Amino acid sequence: MTRLSLYDRTADEVAGVVIRRYSTSFGLASRLLGPGIRQHVENIYALVRVADEIVDGGVAEAGLDQVAAGRYLDELEADTNQAMEHGYSSNLVVHAFARTAREVGFGRELTEPFFHSMRMDLTDTEHDQASFDLYVYGSAEVVGLMCLRAFMQEAPVTGEQNDRMVRGARALGAAFQKVNFLRDLSADFETLGRSYFPGVRVDSFTEEEKHRLLDDIDDDLRMSAAVLPDLPISSRRAVALAQGLFAELAARLRRTPASELVRTRVRVPDPVKLRIAASVLAGRLPQPAPARASAVTS
Repeated sequence: MTRLSLYDRTADEVAGVVIRRYSTSFGLASRLLGPGIRQHVENIYALVRVADEIVDGGVAEAGLDQVAAGRYLDELEADTNQAMEHGYSSNLVVHAFARTAREVGFGRELTEPFFHSMRMDLTDTEHDQASFDLYVYGSAEVVGLMCLRAFMQEAPVTGEQNDRMVRGARALGAAFQKVNFLRDLSADFETLGRSYFPGVRVDSFTEEEKHRLLDDIDDDLRMSAAVLPDLPISSRRAVALAQGLFAELAARLRRTPASELVRTRVRVPDPVKLRIAASVLAGRLPQPAPARASAVTS
C-alpha cells in the first residue's frame, strides 16, 4: 500500500465516522448503499456537516465570533476548491470529498451554491421567498445532486431520464431541508436567531401555517418518490429508506399541534425507523401522501 492510498483510506474512514456520529437517519440509510456508492455519499455528507458546524454554533461555542466563522468557511471553501483541482488536502474530510467529486464528476458548479448558502447563515436571519429558495437550493438541493452523480456514475441514462432524476433529487433534498426547518423551528429562532420560512414567526405560528408548509413538503416528497424506481438498485433502497424516514417525520409533524411544535423537537422513534427499514428491505417502496384536492385540480 502506498502512502497516498493509506491516506485515502484513512480519509474515507473519517468521513464514515462523521455520518454515524451526526445522523442516525442518514447513517442507517447509507448502510443500504453499495459499498463504493456508500463511501461517496459518506464523503459528501462529511464536508457538508463540517460546514454546518462552522455556521451552526461550533465556532461560537469555541468563543469566536461570526467574522471568525466566515473566515473559517472561506478557508474551507478554498481548501475544497484546491483539493478538487489537485486531488489532495491536508484536511482529511476535504480530501475525501474532493476524491469523490473528481471520481463522480462534479465541481464548483455545485460547491459554490452550497458555500453561498452557508454564508447566508452568518448574515441572514430572515428570508423572503427568493432568498429562501436560493438558500434551500444551495444548502440541500445541490447536495442531492452531488449524491445523484454518485448514484448514476455507472448507469448511463438519456437526457430526458437525467432531467427527471435531477428534478427528483432536488425535490428530495428540498423536502429534507424543509422538514428539518419545521421540526427545529424553535431552536433555530431561539438559539441561532434565524427564521427560515418566509413570513413565519415562532411566537405566532398557527395550524394553518403548519399545514401549508407540510403540504409543500408533501409535494416535494411526491416528486422525489416518482423517480425512485428509476434509480440503480445499488442506490434505490437507501434513497427509499431516507424518503420513508422523512415522510414519517413529516406525518408526525402534521399530527403535532402547532403550539406544541414550537416547544419540542419531534423525532421518529428507533423501533419505527427499523420497521420502515424492514419494509424497504422487503422491496416495498414508500408511498407518498395522496395529492391534495387543490393540487389535483390545478
